[in-house]
Amino acid sequence: MEKKQLTDGSMALQEKQCRVITIEATEKQQDIKLRVAAYARVSSASDDQLNSFAAQNRYYADLISGKENWSMVDIYADEGITGTSAEKREDFQRLLADCHRGLIDRILVKSISRFARNTTECLETIRELKALGISIYFEKENIDTSTMSGEMMTAIFAAFAQAESESISGNMRWSYQKRMQSGKFITCKAPFGYRLCDGRLEIVESEAQIVRLIFDRFLAGYSTTEIASEITSLGIPTRDKIPYWQHTTVCYVLQNEKYVGDSLLQKRYSTDTLPVKKKINHGNKDQYYIAGSHPPIVDRLIFERAQALYQAKSSKITHSPREQYPFTMTILCGNCGTYFKRKMSKDITYWVCRKHDRQKDACVMEQIPESQIEEAVLRLYYNLKHHGEPILSQMITSLLTIRNRRMLWSLDVIELNKQISELSSQNQMLTTLKQQGLIDPDIFISQSNELTEQLRAAKLKKERLLASDGDNTIAQTQELMDILEAGPDFLDAFDAELFGELIDKIIVDSKEQLRFRLKNGLELTETIERTVR
Repeated sequence: MEKKQLTDGSMALQEKQCRVITIEATEKQQDIKLRVAAYARVSSASDDQLNSFAAQNRYYADLISGKENWSMVDIYADEGITGTSAEKREDFQRLLADCHRGLIDRILVKSISRFARNTTECLETIRELKALGISIYFEKENIDTSTMSGEMMTAIFAAFAQAESESISGNMRWSYQKRMQSGKFITCKAPFGYRLCDGRLEIVESEAQIVRLIFDRFLAGYSTTEIASEITSLGIPTRDKIPYWQHTTVCYVLQNEKYVGDSLLQKRYSTDTLPVKKKINHGNKDQYYIAGSHPPIVDRLIFERAQALYQAKSSKITHSPREQYPFTMTILCGNCGTYFKRKMSKDITYWVCRKHDRQKDACVMEQIPESQIEEAVLRLYYNLKHHGEPILSQMITSLLTIRNRRMLWSLDVIELNKQISELSSQNQMLTTLKQQGLIDPDIFISQSNELTEQLRAAKLKKERLLASDGDNTIAQTQELMDILEAGPDFLDAFDAELFGELIDKIIVDSKEQLRFRLKNGLELTETIERTVR
């Protein structure tokens, strides 16, 4: 009996010990809202399309703000820009950047064709965002990428969109071809010194003076490098608003027939597949030469004299001992830092460290056959062409991230952030007044259009400010990607011109390894196969 009482007492004690008291929180957690953004795009800059652009902004502002469990992040919108490539859409890139910053949970898009007209690019972006936990809802097709079948459906619709875009691109190419044949098409982009007005080239006198200066200086004996330095010192940006001129830019001006009033059409051509790529026309397509197509900036006699002098100088450079070979002043000894020089031995061309050549004990680096260096260049080009794009793209992304962090507390950026916040508040207030019927519809549309444009301009100004840090590495990296994109898939033989565009220096680390420093400063290594001779 005592044993039973003891047992009962132990059980009672155990029950007391297992009792849990809940202490309620003083502040209840609010329901977490879904952070929603919208992307809108119109395909041209016409007035009708701009109205559609503003209407899409208003539509998404009303839709998102009308959902209790939704919180509007931003409305991203591009206007008057082609949808065949995401790279050209500034707000689309801003949207992706904000997704990577963890600011967005869901994206609303009117249709797949507004999002992308390239199946590969569309699916890559969807997968990229899905990996970040971000879903996309395409309203027209009623597709939600968060569902299992969403990506399959997206692929189908994106394929239709790509076929539509290829058809449109084909029609445009046919139209351009006919206009070139009839002499009615001059150019899509005006060169420095001109502006396009209703399809015609008109002279911009302030820039035309610089063009004439280039020709005058060149005929007076100045080098293209000296001319580039002089124009840079004057504070005159290039056509693409780059603040400095290079000798290659001056060479382009000197050889451009546009400045004498003529037009050579189809110097480059567009590929038939998407995304459309521009390639140099090496006889792949017909070209058309139109004499007197527009007002000249330079007298024809001066232009012809400049061409003759340019050809003469090019001929001299070709036969100059220092400039004759593409590897001259390019190969550096990794051991002593001395440049390599070219030498012949038993009908074989070698490159050798100058110190080692003068005194073998001064540097241990051995000579390398030129053919082995060229083979290493071919391997490097192949790897860059077929595997380099992710590396270079990631490099640009990393550089932009570093730049954004460095510029985060810039006074100009802070001021723009305030401006963006104020404009967003005004836009939100305007929407609220419209929903409550307290504002005339015509006044609402007018003010909403104005605020939308001001907001978009402020956001783009901020992005450009973050991108203009004086460091040219990003631009150089993008230029490398463009060169590789336009280059052939394979090189059967060493291409000196392509080598000069891609590679700045070759550092010989050892008799088995070369280190290639690209134009953007990135260094990549290639092994060299030494053969016993």
